[in-house]
Amino acid sequence: QVQLVESGGGLVQAGGSLRLSCIASGSISSINAMYWYRQAPGMQREWVARISGSGYTGYADSVNARFTISRDGAKNMVYLQMNSLKPEDTAVYYCNMPYGGNEIWGQGTQVTVSS
Repeated sequence: QVQLVESGGGLVQAGGSLRLSCIASGSISSINAMYWYRQAPGMQREWVARISGSGYTGYADSVNARFTISRDGAKNMVYLQMNSLKPEDTAVYYCNMPYGGNEIWGQGTQVTVSS
């Protein structure tokens, strides 16, 4: 069984930075793309960033140039470096990985940005 566990969330002032981590564990043969999503209170979950197996990245317009996704393939980890945080970035952040025909989700990590 494949599992994802996020960490690194917390409370930060506007303009600050946080680095989220996600580790994939279990019977993993190979990992292709990994994603970060977020869900603010009362809102739908939205895509934030993705990274392919070969390292190509993509970002939602709302976070482009502020967030950076990266991965460590040897450790089955993906990271999200978040800079210049804004109060509207407040949300639960989720790691996601398509694997074996399923969508694997982590439990989420709370990010709160105060103004």
